[in-house]
Amino acid sequence: MSSTRLGVIVVPVTALAALTSVGASAEAAQRAADPLKGHRFVYSKADGQYHVYNARRRHVAELTVGARTALVHGTKRTFREKTTKATVGTDAWVRKLRAPFATAQIRKAAFRKELAGLISSKSPDMLAIAMQYVVDAPAKKNAQGLRYAGDAHYGPLVDGKRQEGSDFNDYLGVTWRYFDNSIDKPEKAQYGSLDCSGFVRMVAGHRMGWPLENKQYTRTRLPRRAVELERYAPGRVVIPNKGGKPASLSMLQAGDLLFWDADKGDGKAVDHVGIFVGKDSQGAYRFISSRKTADGPTLGDVGGRSVLNRKGALYSDSFRSAKRI
Repeated sequence: MSSTRLGVIVVPVTALAALTSVGASAEAAQRAADPLKGHRFVYSKADGQYHVYNARRRHVAELTVGARTALVHGTKRTFREKTTKATVGTDAWVRKLRAPFATAQIRKAAFRKELAGLISSKSPDMLAIAMQYVVDAPAKKNAQGLRYAGDAHYGPLVDGKRQEGSDFNDYLGVTWRYFDNSIDKPEKAQYGSLDCSGFVRMVAGHRMGWPLENKQYTRTRLPRRAVELERYAPGRVVIPNKGGKPASLSMLQAGDLLFWDADKGDGKAVDHVGIFVGKDSQGAYRFISSRKTADGPTLGDVGGRSVLNRKGALYSDSFRSAKRI
């Protein structure tokens, strides 16, 4: 009960505590109902994305219409590998939405809850997962003892050359049944190996959950080869293939799939795929991919620098296109 003295209302401490509790409960209920309350979604014509800002005006995420990739800005990390002095420091965390983003989702409660979960998530993202296969990466096993991560080779050595053909299930050593019930059995010689597209399918597909296919070309799943990923993988083209080196790299963001025509002996179709990581400590646009010359996944500079903007460098001159899945 309150009392009045000289026109001042005095509320007992117990009543204040009750009011505070009610206010806090109401605020918590509002947050539960809309975990993104106070966040703003700002569309940018410059990059064709929605930029998400929290109530404190901090840039927390970027969304691309037609892509499941959600780029979250969080704790800064530094990626490094012993085969290069360059490092990549970035606050970008590459997450996956349940469905391709559309503007209409912004006001939907289920989507707002999902995005809030991705923004606060501490689980390994695409970049962290990709680094789990570089040289000297420690082996990781599941509860059944199956090794699902660790230093990967490119492929078996035959007549002094690393062979293509090692997919994610070859690395795992398991038989894989696709959505149409087609079956792919592992090749014993390819155990622990990932070629360029096999690496992308391991990271984005098997580990992160983008659906996979073999030769069905549904445009909703990740197909097997680099040239097929460029043509048929779902998502949004960020840099179109015009048959030569792109004039600008400004549209790239971490997690984008990159495509090259690195082998001039097999025509003009792309023949290599990798994942964009970000700008490195030397100002170069650095990527990670699995290559024969490095015998597996690398963001280092063995057998060609893993950069896109250094004149005369193999993977700079042969870069052709990019897609955000």
